[in-house]
Amino acid sequence: MNCIIIDDEEMARTIVEQLARNNPDVDILGSFSNAIEAIKYLNENEVELIFLDIHMPTFTGFDLIKTLKNPPKIILTTSDRNFAIEAFEYECIVDYYVKPFMQERFDKGIQKALSFSKNKNVENAKATLNDVNVLYINIDRRLIKIDIPTIKIVEAKGDYILLKTDNRNYTVHSTLKKIEDKLPKDTFLKVHRSYVINTNKIIDIEDNSVLIEKDVIPVSRSNRPELMRRLNLL
Repeated sequence: MNCIIIDDEEMARTIVEQLARNNPDVDILGSFSNAIEAIKYLNENEVELIFLDIHMPTFTGFDLIKTLKNPPKIILTTSDRNFAIEAFEYECIVDYYVKPFMQERFDKGIQKALSFSKNKNVENAKATLNDVNVLYINIDRRLIKIDIPTIKIVEAKGDYILLKTDNRNYTVHSTLKKIEDKLPKDTFLKVHRSYVINTNKIIDIEDNSVLIEKDVIPVSRSNRPELMRRLNLL
């Protein structure tokens, strides 16, 4: 884990550096005696964790956190216990070291920081997978990401589904119902027992069919009223 130290006391910085050398998960990239120099460094370098003193001249640790748009994980290092409640109002703060602290306490905070990273990665992965504009399909044991707005036609072909997008076509082992349930109802409509279409992709409508690029898609009599209701007719 790439880290920096920000503390106006030289002895305090030296102690953190010594403790860090005994922990294989920590790599100290830099040590700073004031927040301004540290901010300059952070603007040009990627850091995963900051050991940050609260009480520093002119610019406190909390002041520094407020200047960072996307702060990394932070462990506060201070001799003042009174800011613990305020500290944990910040999502980026993962631990609070009260000086003096020893190797065991230092290592415990590092484990918290590592655990925080893993949890965040899982949350981000879930957020991506649950993105309402994205559909993942399983082809040859690979998950392929499809941007839903690019889907033009979904066609049932026996035990498989043909998914036509703006870029390419995919054949998926699934049912029309299963995929239909994952598509937004305001743009996708089942117009036939074998077809679901993206209504935004319709070019022309004639009798009981619609034209989507070069594909002529049948529209069943029972689904035609709903299709006509969806269209913005003059």
